[in-house]
Amino acid sequence: MIVALLFGALFLLIALGLPIALAIGLPAIGLILAPGVFPPEVDFAALGQTIIQQLFAGVDSFDLLAVPLFMLAGSIMERGGISQQLIDFSDSLVGWAPGGLGCAVIVASMFFAGISGSAAADTAALGAVAIPAMVRQGYPPAFAAALVAAGGAIGVIIPPSIPMVIFGFLTNVSIAELFAGGMLVGVLFGLSFMAVTVWNARRHRWGTRRPFSLRFVGTSLRQALWSLGAPVIVLGGILGGIVTVTEAAALAVFYALLVAMAVNRQLGWRDLPALLVESQVIAATILFIIAMAKVFTWLVAMQQTPAMLQSAITAMALPPWGLLLLVTVGLLIVGCVMETTAALILLVPVLAPLTGYMGIDPMHFGVLVVVNLAIGMLTPPVGICLFVSCGVAGVTLGQVGRAVVPFVVAAVAVLLAASYWPPLITWLPALIYR
Repeated sequence: MIVALLFGALFLLIALGLPIALAIGLPAIGLILAPGVFPPEVDFAALGQTIIQQLFAGVDSFDLLAVPLFMLAGSIMERGGISQQLIDFSDSLVGWAPGGLGCAVIVASMFFAGISGSAAADTAALGAVAIPAMVRQGYPPAFAAALVAAGGAIGVIIPPSIPMVIFGFLTNVSIAELFAGGMLVGVLFGLSFMAVTVWNARRHRWGTRRPFSLRFVGTSLRQALWSLGAPVIVLGGILGGIVTVTEAAALAVFYALLVAMAVNRQLGWRDLPALLVESQVIAATILFIIAMAKVFTWLVAMQQTPAMLQSAITAMALPPWGLLLLVTVGLLIVGCVMETTAALILLVPVLAPLTGYMGIDPMHFGVLVVVNLAIGMLTPPVGICLFVSCGVAGVTLGQVGRAVVPFVVAAVAVLLAASYWPPLITWLPALIYR
């Protein structure tokens, strides 16, 4: 009964438009303090102290320090001229193909994903440059916005990934292994999105093609060399075991400042206060959600919900593949209606214990959860990548929602392949760490 009231109040407050952190936290705090929920011998002061302790415990982690640092690095690189350089270099590699500029945007998204760890940051950074250029080449604005949104979703799959940091924090799964597990899946996402782009460009005769030129590749590579160094340093440091995720995030900030201020010269000291405020407001929002959700999940755990869920699933006698399919469909639906951080915090503590029953590696499951929620970023009504790209392109959510359907279908195909053929996720971590 308590859990039903808790989730009912949560969805009601979300529907009423309350900020997600408050929609999560207020029902939990209210029910914890309500008479009759806990035994009478537990006094009001002790419950209040428990709430404060859970709020603090929710964000008391060195790993979570990576969240504001990666957000800051992404903001600096976004303002520092990296987007145009990455698109030019990517265009030199794939611009000869049908839909060349669209494919170049996807390739640039994959490069940018290795810097920021945020889908919204990737979408905003590349959309401002890519969407006007694609429209000039004859792509419909809605398709251009859908393509940029799809590329932005790769930002939470190819490491570094803020949702993977949060999953690792919640489950004690190695964040470095999660990063390695997301690498190949992110590349497959990019290739599938490029296939959708090529198919549409051939069918509708969108875009222009130009001959492949080694000279153009060399010129654009020289211009983008410093920008391309960021993902190499971040990923190489983490996957090579040289630095922790948080240390890599700090390195990313330092390197981003170096490139933006000393190399590209598109950022000055006067710009930093605004960047700090902008990025840290977003980071603080994420951390506030995590803190509030810790109270929520504590109350859920106190009501023995995970154990009851496991008992119910065992009683259903589903085979492991059937349970995995059920969880996948559920996560896809949740991703459509709930913000990614909130979904992770609320669902992972409940679902993670099921990995033993499903017979899958917790790291494999973690990557699948993030991929599911990344697809949710491409679907209305709360797909953050869609909202960002709509704002840049000046089109409605309905127009982009129709244009993004082929990308969602391609993404779901990759998700199912990764779900039922584990080496797509587990091979690289096993090669590096085991």
